[in-house]
Amino acid sequence: MGRRLAAAVHVKHPTTRERIVLEPGDEPDDVLAAEITNPDAWETDESMPDAEEPEPEEPKQDEPSPFGFTAQPEPEPAAEPEAEPAQPTARRRRKTADTGA
Repeated sequence: MGRRLAAAVHVKHPTTRERIVLEPGDEPDDVLAAEITNPDAWETDESMPDAEEPEPEEPKQDEPSPFGFTAQPEPEPAAEPEAEPAQPTARRRRKTADTGA
């Protein structure tokens, strides 16, 4: 115990296989805490030194870029202003023929 949840979590109890919903602020026991694999589900503790987010790693010059991306993305072209919509022209209505005598 000791760690608090920051979000609601659905877990399956490892021994009973029962589905359990843990609410934000709950402090689950160690057996259930081991089933929660999402690190974002936990509240960050300011007293812990590991609470800092790690810096993203930049690819080294010798290594190929991940996922086959080799070039920098091209900037999007500037958007052209839209033309003002034309006013609809008035249409004449046709008279309907009277069929009543």
